[in-house]
Amino acid sequence: MSDPRPRSEEEKMLAGELYSCSDPHLSQLRRVSTSLCNQYNRSTHDANSPEQRQVLEQLFGSMGKEVFIMPPFRCDYGRNTYIGSKTFMNFNTVILDTCRIDIGSNVLFGPNVSLFSARHPLDPAIRRDWGPEDGRPIRIGDDVWVGGNVTILPGVTVGNGSTVGAGSVVTKDVEPYTVVAGNPAKLIKRLPKPEARFQSP
Repeated sequence: MSDPRPRSEEEKMLAGELYSCSDPHLSQLRRVSTSLCNQYNRSTHDANSPEQRQVLEQLFGSMGKEVFIMPPFRCDYGRNTYIGSKTFMNFNTVILDTCRIDIGSNVLFGPNVSLFSARHPLDPAIRRDWGPEDGRPIRIGDDVWVGGNVTILPGVTVGNGSTVGAGSVVTKDVEPYTVVAGNPAKLIKRLPKPEARFQSP
């Protein structure tokens, strides 16, 4: 039986449907995120301090152990971002998490990495007057290295063990254990998978 209750703008946003970003509830969630990001960025504590971790735990949906994020850092909501353990993000990471963003364990970000799950309609008539927008989730697997000045666009999955070269714009999924680079990012080489690397001769 279908739910007769109207869907909230937040529910539509997380489902990747057109929604209004000016919704009062979403506006309040972004204000909370902005306040936590400002608190984190202005702190005199080290990025790996208990005080900074406490701020990040309030910000993100979940976060594993030994996560280091160098300030400044910005995100839309924070609560829609889920991070594994032993992950490092260098200066000026930007995360637009209108849809869910998953970042695995043992992930490295260079400076100025941007994850954009948000997008706008191609039809200018719909975009006009700050019209509705939508998005697609992003997933980054374990053991991934994302070079500096990389942009990852909505709907992309970056497979385990892969490397994204500096300056790339990632518009399509990245296969596990590959190196991609360029705008748009393209396959450069394939890497040996762990089981192949450690097999006995």
